[in-house]
Amino acid sequence: MTLGLCNTKRNGALSKEALDANFDDLHAPLSPLQAKAEADRCLYCYDAPCITSCPTSIDIPTFIHQIRSGSLIGSAKTIFSENIMGGTCSRACPTEILCEQACVLNVSQHQPVEIGSLQRFAVDHLIEQDIAHPFQRASLSGQHIAVIGAGPGGLACAHRSAMLGHDVTIFEAKNKAGGLNEYGLAAYKMANDFAQKEIEFLLDIGGIHIKYGQKVQYGQKLGDKLTLDSLLEDFDAVFTAVGLSHVNQLEIDDKSDARVIDAIQFIEKIRQTEDKSSITVGNEVIVIGAGNTAIDAAIQSKRLGAENVTIVYRRGEESMSATPWEVDLARQNGVNFRFYSAPKSFIDHTSMASLEFARMQSKDNQLISSEESYQLPTDMVLIAIGQKLAQSTFLDLEIKKGKIVVSDDYQTSIKGLFAGGDCIASGEDLTVQAVEDGKQAAHAINNYLSKSSECLSVGGES
Repeated sequence: MTLGLCNTKRNGALSKEALDANFDDLHAPLSPLQAKAEADRCLYCYDAPCITSCPTSIDIPTFIHQIRSGSLIGSAKTIFSENIMGGTCSRACPTEILCEQACVLNVSQHQPVEIGSLQRFAVDHLIEQDIAHPFQRASLSGQHIAVIGAGPGGLACAHRSAMLGHDVTIFEAKNKAGGLNEYGLAAYKMANDFAQKEIEFLLDIGGIHIKYGQKVQYGQKLGDKLTLDSLLEDFDAVFTAVGLSHVNQLEIDDKSDARVIDAIQFIEKIRQTEDKSSITVGNEVIVIGAGNTAIDAAIQSKRLGAENVTIVYRRGEESMSATPWEVDLARQNGVNFRFYSAPKSFIDHTSMASLEFARMQSKDNQLISSEESYQLPTDMVLIAIGQKLAQSTFLDLEIKKGKIVVSDDYQTSIKGLFAGGDCIASGEDLTVQAVEDGKQAAHAINNYLSKSSECLSVGGES
């Protein structure tokens, strides 16, 4: 049995006990004694590199010092003041290449402070308490902001805007808030419905209303349909955090075969299905891709009971966008890897098809296909080769390299329309970056509304 994987089967399928164990919390939370011991390791650096390595600039030494001194509520508030979704980020963000990689103890002790685990310890403690929301709203401005998308960027913008005194209405296409936090992260990373608990905590500040099943059309008014034009007319400012909603397509023969499945949809089904035994998974699963989504899809396939799971990538391991920690986790869960392999086509259509791959070569820094090929048997292929912006729906916006262009204050080429998260090029496509975009965009919108109010006031006096 590989690490963290239970494979007890009944009648050829994983037992309920095995499935429950396989999709339980990936990391056990720290106990109070463990948290105290880990907090004691922090050197409380004056010029702390961990802070600059955090996209949201959390004051990491201070929140750790507060844990050390027993002020857990204060510690959580220090975290939430910069990252209102610190709970998700402590579970899913690659802290090993962000704050923990920057920890000075990597040099002196070869083991950084477990910043992510300490962050989770503090924020979970506050969320679990039956106390008032830790932040209060400023005096109400009387202004109303529309937010498109209830993912981490949209939620962060809504919360900070509410803090600044504005009322916010979020328009969400799905029937739950959370975006990728709810639909796109592995179930073992977000166990016990944590995404919804965090959202409930965030909304507790007040002044935020979410309308579900509301897909915004971009362009001219279309009868009674909700459009960007109507939002710009009805609200004082609009923030869009639509993410990257279109999945890149795999160029293979027979890509319409029912056994070829979008990995994001597969992960979403796992997250939204309480009885994991009802989910069908192949015995010979191939995952095409090299990012953390490919890793999540592969590990969960294995944890659902697939016999063999193989991640196939057209380049070498060193070029994978998945973090080394995630790749190692996949190997610990029994996932295989094939590199320098490009998918070509299915070669038969029996119950167990084969997928043919061309062997790739790197020559003069270019990837070329050799004349050699090989086949892997498969009854399920999961496609995880990235997502992209639905550019056709943003015809009136300036787009560059597949992202919405924004100014330094997050404003798009349309006055009054701001954008953030994965749909803009602000950094890595991570939850923590989306939260930072939403937070900073809220302050930019606040400045925009303040200037607009001043202009109206001057115009009225004249």
